[in-house]
Amino acid sequence: MNPLRPAHERTNVVILAVSQALFLIAAITVMTLSGVVGQQLTSSPALATLPVALMQVGALLATFPASMLMKRIGRRPGFILGATVGGAAGGGLAAAGIAQDSFVLFNLGNLLLGIYQGFAMYYRFAAADCAGDSFRSRAISLVMAGGVAAALLGPWNASHGQSLWAAHPEAGPYLIVTALAILASLLMAFLQVPASAQPDNASSQRPLPQIISQPPFMVALIAAAIGYAVMVLVMTATPLAMRESGFAMGDAAFVMQWHVLGMFAPSFVTGSLIARFGVLNILLAGGLIMLTSVAIALSGQTLPQYWGALVALGIGWNFLFIGGSTLVTETHTVEERGKVQGINDLVIFALVAAGSLMAGALLHHLGWVGLNLTVIPFIAVTLLATTLLAFRPRLARTKKPA
Repeated sequence: MNPLRPAHERTNVVILAVSQALFLIAAITVMTLSGVVGQQLTSSPALATLPVALMQVGALLATFPASMLMKRIGRRPGFILGATVGGAAGGGLAAAGIAQDSFVLFNLGNLLLGIYQGFAMYYRFAAADCAGDSFRSRAISLVMAGGVAAALLGPWNASHGQSLWAAHPEAGPYLIVTALAILASLLMAFLQVPASAQPDNASSQRPLPQIISQPPFMVALIAAAIGYAVMVLVMTATPLAMRESGFAMGDAAFVMQWHVLGMFAPSFVTGSLIARFGVLNILLAGGLIMLTSVAIALSGQTLPQYWGALVALGIGWNFLFIGGSTLVTETHTVEERGKVQGINDLVIFALVAAGSLMAGALLHHLGWVGLNLTVIPFIAVTLLATTLLAFRPRLARTKKPA
């Protein structure tokens, strides 16, 4: 065993965690500011949140191609490409759209930021690629922990970044996003991830239907996809519901900031919890915590209840997403990982995009209580699928082929 490997693992995790934080600052900036800017740039209230939705659409469009591209050229060049073409260019176009009062250009910038997201979502898998079996779940969770810094800096950028350009205040935060994306691309030059490009060997790769039909893969996908979609659906609706309840935007920002902390702060221990209690138990815990979030939301619409529901929602998402991401790495070989991880994240972001687009309509037609009741069956599916897999005999579970 190479004695430098543990040091390389730690260095890679630091680089990926910092890059994750830099990307998430961009994502939180979009979630916080792009709807407000969209409202200013279009005369149609129905289109105000289109820039936010287009970021999710961009991620959906980029997810599978990004995975297959990085299988061919490697993680490091792919991440640099995503940060520059998606992040830096997207932030710059969004700022230009604001400066030129162009809704189309602003939307295009947000779409490119979604492409940045499509590449950045593989940071967690890159950490798994370069980690030993005993460190893999911790590596994924520590990379996700980069979101803690973003939870503090993202809202700060959306607010205080507006002082950067006095003539066009809202453009300032997007210029900072551009600078941070360039910084992320420079950091990636020091990443030491094993080459993702593998010789195509059809005889060593199973057909995709055979891989995705494995019970562990199905549970991993269900947990991560449903957990992410439910989280985005409720999170997107929360500021609107709070405004309808008479709360100020400052109250909504407070709740959202704590929600993001709930999403990422547990990442410091989620990997250790998976190693100690097993990934399936963490998935079950995540589903139960999400049900707790729904129960709190249904109990009333005071500030403490919004706060408690959104914090629990974030923690539940953390367990389901990191647990699902860990489990999916156990279902494929190195040669298969490009297509498997690609289809995994493609499905996830298809549901996430649907959740973000449906949030406003569901809240309008069903109200806050109805919206939260709607997600219960989906959480129940996650719990049922995980429970069925947990009760399968250990030797009957599908394992990676030798």
